[in-house]
Amino acid sequence: MSNKKEELLFCPLGGSGEIGMNMNLFSYGKPEAQKWIIVDIGVTFADDSIPGIDLIYPDPGFIIDKKKDLLGIVLTHAHEDHIGAIAHIWPKLKCKMYATPFTAALIKEKFKEKKIDIGKNLKIVDLNGNIKLGPFKIEFITLTHSILEPNGLLIETPAGIVLHTGDWKVDPNPLIGNKIDQTKLKEIGNKGVLAMICDSTNVLSQGRAGSEADVRTNLLKLMSNLKKRIIVTSFASNVARMETIFYCAEKTKRQISLVGRSMHRIYKAAKQCGYLKNVISPIDAREAKKISREKIVYLCTGSQGEPMGAMMRIINYTHPDVFIEKEDTVIFSSKIIPGNEKKLYKLHNQLIKNQIDVISEETDFVHVSGHPNREDLRDMYNWVKPKSVIPVHGEHRHMAEHISFAKEMQVPYPVQVENGDIVKLFPGQKPEVFDKAPVGRLYVDGIISVNEDSQSIRERKNLANNGYLEVTILINGKGKLFKKPLVSFKGLPIEEAQDFFYDLEDEIENISRTFSLNNKKQESNLIEALKISCRKIVKEKTGKKPYTNINLVRI
Repeated sequence: MSNKKEELLFCPLGGSGEIGMNMNLFSYGKPEAQKWIIVDIGVTFADDSIPGIDLIYPDPGFIIDKKKDLLGIVLTHAHEDHIGAIAHIWPKLKCKMYATPFTAALIKEKFKEKKIDIGKNLKIVDLNGNIKLGPFKIEFITLTHSILEPNGLLIETPAGIVLHTGDWKVDPNPLIGNKIDQTKLKEIGNKGVLAMICDSTNVLSQGRAGSEADVRTNLLKLMSNLKKRIIVTSFASNVARMETIFYCAEKTKRQISLVGRSMHRIYKAAKQCGYLKNVISPIDAREAKKISREKIVYLCTGSQGEPMGAMMRIINYTHPDVFIEKEDTVIFSSKIIPGNEKKLYKLHNQLIKNQIDVISEETDFVHVSGHPNREDLRDMYNWVKPKSVIPVHGEHRHMAEHISFAKEMQVPYPVQVENGDIVKLFPGQKPEVFDKAPVGRLYVDGIISVNEDSQSIRERKNLANNGYLEVTILINGKGKLFKKPLVSFKGLPIEEAQDFFYDLEDEIENISRTFSLNNKKQESNLIEALKISCRKIVKEKTGKKPYTNINLVRI
């Protein structure tokens, strides 16, 4: 029998060193017999630097290799950066999944869209419920966040207790759901917490995150003074904010209409799970067109300026059912996510140019974050009193500052990690990084997942940056060029196309004469020579080196 001791390990595959794409692993057992669980499987969203890609998720290869020892996937809440990749990764794992009712409802929809039968593999856990997976006893602890049913996880093992906070904040009046359970968290702290895996998103922000109740009060005050059409855009997943807009619509004697697929999906899931019981019924956007602009509020997706979001289509006057005009008001009741400033300011400017009023977090109190500011973190540290803290859910600057904050709070053993770091929580005098797991990113390209360096991505970047050139040469039965080569291009800054074609045709004919076209073995050499020469000419004339395709056709 092995003399090696049981180990308790933690390893983030995503979400540490970035905001989004959260995926965390825990394992317990002797080194040769480790049992694993996954906490969350999320996505992040691509920017314009990766043409044709919307979603990115962590490479699960490390845990796929261990799937026979994988006990299950535990989901803390239903934000896309925590569940968005589940329908992409689960088919490679085929294990049990555990989630509270609202999160489970949205997960079911994801698998339904993908036409994947998950059978009885999705297990619904009651709020504040418990599950046991091998050596892991897991208790779901309902916290407060900007979505329904956010859960911290109390993970009890033979080696000790770990608290995985998930996403959270301290909201004294969350509107939907209960306040954060200080008594429970203090009880956990009194038991002794080996390590706390903790949200770092707002560690750079002083004070407290604020309450949804205060946002409601201010939104009602603002909307009561608006006379024309009101369009509110927010994160669809924030059901408390959704309920607030319903509440404000009713109080201001307006009808409300939901616009955007995600908004309808979240509304439906919330109703199914027993939320939004006492709100007025929304009307179809097609019916809302018949209502005077003084009596309607629209609640829309697209708060971050997403190209296909409802808000973008409304602003561009391409939405079939929602029209906006002079003296209407658009309220951006959401945070401007870093990286989205440029496109959102462009939208704001476009609206103002059209004499439409714009209200945002920069001008009024219309949003609070769902993540803990420093004073919220201070509360959690004082309640839980962890022996070690591992910051996650943040960029490197957030996690480094979180380490400094943990030292300020006199946590004995804070551990800074990045994706792939394997932390030994037990045994040992103190938790520390002792190994590295392979990590990476997978891009959702259409309906197929590809690696970061896939040919399709490289070619598309090349096309986006340099354009496209295609040349077709026809060869007759005697191995001679038949007529002139056919040349076409896309995305090249060519003004005098006729001269450009003449130069290319001359070069192509000159090169082709140097090859014996009766010899089929020389065809590939000719094609390569033409590629090099054509790209060189285009580079000289335009400064671009286009993706070049040569077709050689025998007739």
